[in-house]
Amino acid sequence: MNEEGPYRKLAGVLDTLPNGFPPTEDGIEIRLLKKIFDPDEAELFCRLRLNFETPEQISQRIGRPPAELEEKLDVMTRKGQIFGIDVGGFKVYRMIPWAFGIYELQMPRIDREMAEMCEQYLDAFGKQFFENTPPLMQVIPIEEEINDRHRVLSHERVSSIIENSKSFMYYDCICKKEKALLGRPCDRPTQVCTAYAPIKGLFDNHPYGTVMTKQEAYDLLNRAEEQSLVHMTWNVQNGHYFICNCCGCCCAVLRGINEMGFPASQVVNSHYYAQIDPKSCTACGICAQERCQVNAIEQGEEYCRVITERCIGCGLCVNACPERAISLVRKPEEQIKTPPEDEMRWYETRAKMRGVDISGFL
Repeated sequence: MNEEGPYRKLAGVLDTLPNGFPPTEDGIEIRLLKKIFDPDEAELFCRLRLNFETPEQISQRIGRPPAELEEKLDVMTRKGQIFGIDVGGFKVYRMIPWAFGIYELQMPRIDREMAEMCEQYLDAFGKQFFENTPPLMQVIPIEEEINDRHRVLSHERVSSIIENSKSFMYYDCICKKEKALLGRPCDRPTQVCTAYAPIKGLFDNHPYGTVMTKQEAYDLLNRAEEQSLVHMTWNVQNGHYFICNCCGCCCAVLRGINEMGFPASQVVNSHYYAQIDPKSCTACGICAQERCQVNAIEQGEEYCRVITERCIGCGLCVNACPERAISLVRKPEEQIKTPPEDEMRWYETRAKMRGVDISGFL
């Protein structure tokens, strides 16, 4: 097999996964993989599955010695190439997509060269990624702004994710770090990505995250709201393990709306939209100029107006309005897209929509 063989094989596997990894004419995706993987790591990744397996199970499938295999898998986990969990010495591993997955886990390793590569690849990746459904992310609105008369499901509440967790961690945002490396740093906080787990102490030895308490998790999300950051998580009903707090200038997902021109409903799943009462609005512009991350508010001379098709229902404009002229309105039931039940159902649904066969990875 030639020098690029393992990387083209890996690229093919990643593009077969539901999230996608499209080829480009200039081969930037291959250069990215060379930056992150060595040939043996690329080959081993292709032998893993989307479901968790122990080193012994993987060894039986692929014929590599368990001890050697476990050591290699630990290295690949530390390098952010795969996802591994160690619970009291019981270890399991799985392959992960490019995004959400390998890209995000490069946070401690990304340098200027990788940042330039990722930025160059975003056009090709984003086009394929946002043209297919279901979206990766769903917006979780500011909870205090959800009207009590609405029937709010647990996957629409930040508090449900926090209360169902026993471990809490925060870390730097890869999108913000990439932008900073490219000389365009964001003026908002960078340590705003959070992870959650139902197992106590799971993040205690994490290589770059910082463990926090449940109360500190609530405090961080409150600070994110104050800084006009949008709460987003996996577009599933159960099994959430992260909340990103996103700005429109750095977040690769929100840039799908702001820079690539995709409709908001195609980029993120949202169950609400903002509505402005023109009789109460004084056109101060706080909502449009300081709070909205997707340019969904048009400022007029007498009052502001929400561009409904761009609105993602985050609620950031609602809690900042000095006149309380803005409210969150739940979409009509026929417009609400119920997320897949869990991560694996999301993969299966997305694979079916893309027409790719992931049976060999399950």
